Amino acid sequence: MILRALCLILLPLLLVAGTARAQDPSLAEIAAKFATAEKFDQTEALVRELGATGDPAVRPLLEALGEGRLQARKSDGAVYIVEGSGKNAKLLDPLTGEEVPDASASGLKKVKVNNGLRRVIRDTLSSLTLGAKNPQARLSAASNMLANPDPAMVEALDAAIAAEGDPAVKQRMQEARAAAVLQSDLPDAEKIAAVEVLGSVGDRNVLSLLAAVEAKSEGDLRRAAERASNNIRSVLAAWDAAQNIWFGISLGSVLLLAAIGLAITFGVMGVINMAHGEMVMLGAYTTFVVQGAVQSIAPNLQDWSLAFALPIAFVVAGAVGIAIERGIIRFLYGRPLETLLATWGVSLVLQQAVRTIFGPTNREVANPSWMSGSFEIGQMAITWNRLWIVVFSLAVFALLLFIFNRTSWGLHMRAVTQNRRMAASMGIRTPWVDAFTFGLGSGVAGIAGVALSQIGNVSPNLGQGYIIDSFMVVVFGGVGNLWGTLLGAFSLGIANKFLEPYAGAVLGKIVVLVLIILFIQKRPRGLFALKGRAVEA
Repeated sequence: MILRALCLILLPLLLVAGTARAQDPSLAEIAAKFATAEKFDQTEALVRELGATGDPAVRPLLEALGEGRLQARKSDGAVYIVEGSGKNAKLLDPLTGEEVPDASASGLKKVKVNNGLRRVIRDTLSSLTLGAKNPQARLSAASNMLANPDPAMVEALDAAIAAEGDPAVKQRMQEARAAAVLQSDLPDAEKIAAVEVLGSVGDRNVLSLLAAVEAKSEGDLRRAAERASNNIRSVLAAWDAAQNIWFGISLGSVLLLAAIGLAITFGVMGVINMAHGEMVMLGAYTTFVVQGAVQSIAPNLQDWSLAFALPIAFVVAGAVGIAIERGIIRFLYGRPLETLLATWGVSLVLQQAVRTIFGPTNREVANPSWMSGSFEIGQMAITWNRLWIVVFSLAVFALLLFIFNRTSWGLHMRAVTQNRRMAASMGIRTPWVDAFTFGLGSGVAGIAGVALSQIGNVSPNLGQGYIIDSFMVVVFGGVGNLWGTLLGAFSLGIANKFLEPYAGAVLGKIVVLVLIILFIQKRPRGLFALKGRAVEA
């Protein structure tokens, strides 16, 4: 009795399921129709029919169709994905992707597609991705639909929005639907609602879409589009300002690395070192050599070549700096013109030596994987190499600040800076303080070269592009003051980036130079002047 009751209950359900299955053609039946589709609109109808099933199993078939790898035989309706060519070609099942070993390739012809059909295929694949399990995949599909609105996707987006549980993904789907509505023939009331949704999206593609609506509409719809466009322009202006500030901080971090060593040597010894840029260049070439050595000896450590290059570049540039101070500069203290000419001559010698060893052509230093690529925050793009250089420059600044304020050597340097004669009378060996301070400044310039090798090519003239800017940073911030160098570097970097769009790169630097000259007339010792008897002759 129980078994009979179960049969009576289940039989109608099975009949209903069988009837429903009979009413909906199977995926295989739809796929077989590609063999008889002779016109592009017939193929498009089949693509849309497959997309309407929402079954992810049709993805390989649609991808193969878009790539020109789908072939069909009219005689028996056989459809295959073809991998390879000639005798090595494999015939795959279009739904499972499995190889069909006994299938015959005779009589197969490629299912033709055009650009319009490829767009339909792309949109259909996006609609299938709207139901993916991975939220990131759904977000990517919605973003693609926002960038390429298609009125045919409104219904698919409605269904996806109703089923979506992730707030961020749902918001992007609603924005994609609004963009699709603006391209459709729906009433103006729906388009006005869509414009309101898009008004909060600070995107240039959306601004172009709204501009098209403004051009071809009138009345309330046009006014709504104008309000939304103005709102987006204000958002984009804010993002452009933020992007310029970031570019300025990025440039400022480079100037900080190049100038902070100069601030040390110039502040302690009052020496105008025209060879400081060549210390930067030596650090960059050291990075190039170390990277080549690591690639030859241990290729699996290529991503860590910068970690090896940093201390080596510091030692190389620092040793050259000490040699210059002990061999030339110590005989010229108190003679600024001779010191300037001598260090300029040293810079020419170092440049020619590098040209002789490495050649005059530029050398490229590869970025490690963790410094490659970029990411976006809103409408602002940030590259990883620039971000790491900003972090690195601030770390170097913090380390030097610790050395200056928390070590005996830093105490000696500050004493010599403030009053050389008094420091010597207290037993501080000022010649060695000069030598090692010069070596420290040159070593910091060397690691600046390591950073600069990650944002441009390495050449014998690399340092010359930063020496003038470095002097401007030091003079503007205050000679020998690290905090002044930090503020000066970032201030000049941001000022340059805001002036460049209006005055150009060269004229922008000239304007900055004129402003610094005017500033020095009011504050000859910079933003942060040193305390004590530093002004002694």
